[in-house]
Amino acid sequence: MTEPTTREPETRTLEAPGATIHYDVRGDPSEAAAEAPTLMLVGSPMGASGFTTLAGYFGDRPVVTYDPRSAGRSTRTDGAAETTPEEHAEDLRLVIEALGVDRVDLFGSSGGAVNSLALVAEHPERVRTLVAHEPPLAEVLPDREQIVAACEDISRTYRTSGFGPAMATFISLAQLDGPVPDGFAGTPVDPARYGLPTEDDGSRDDPLVGHNIRTCCSYRLDYDAVAAAPTRAVLAVGRESGGELSARGAVGVAQRLGIEPTMFPSHHAGYMAAEESGMEGDPEGFAAALRRVLSDA
Repeated sequence: MTEPTTREPETRTLEAPGATIHYDVRGDPSEAAAEAPTLMLVGSPMGASGFTTLAGYFGDRPVVTYDPRSAGRSTRTDGAAETTPEEHAEDLRLVIEALGVDRVDLFGSSGGAVNSLALVAEHPERVRTLVAHEPPLAEVLPDREQIVAACEDISRTYRTSGFGPAMATFISLAQLDGPVPDGFAGTPVDPARYGLPTEDDGSRDDPLVGHNIRTCCSYRLDYDAVAAAPTRAVLAVGRESGGELSARGAVGVAQRLGIEPTMFPSHHAGYMAAEESGMEGDPEGFAAALRRVLSDA
């Protein structure tokens, strides 16, 4: 296993339709080898800061991270309330083109996996290998209606009651082991249960429950386009994720594409160090698994 390294990233910006995107480059993408192209690590709404540890395990190749629009340093300039996977995918394409490379290897986690799948559906020539880690896509699951209703309820709760109640409901949904039951949507969750604020501070700019929750989970992927793409697609599932929504989503997408899901160490945030996610993961083991998958391309 390659030891983690620390490389000072070069921060760059680009102007996308309706947004200014900030991204970080470690190494020189023009020097990447054909058998190991630049590696992009993307989340949503999580930004570049969540991939610092994982990036350190790939010091032998250029690594790019970024903040999705409406998150971290990247801002919307068009005033839109929500961001769609199609918009995120276009942003990813623009970043790849700005790097001056033909294609990249792409690791996308959670909403980043959804957006990366959308990129492959639209621009497959830009991605050699996609590792989509636990995309929370409802449409591939038997409880799709309950999931969509829950995400609609979270969005509505945020608009009416603020961050604490909305995030508490989201955490309850994300940690649910198994199908979402009827009646989940509309059932209040006490924010204090998760140590969240109970008072509404009036802000409505949270990137997760404000900008992405509805559009991400209800996105309808073009599976035929992904299956026909020259991109090698890998659907990754954490060994400790059990029956959580995102893990079930990965299995469902793999089944729709006619491939087997690939097991990775740890859980939904397993590639992050404890100080990055607040949970104990296995970033070294996760990086080793990711390296093996990318080497098989």
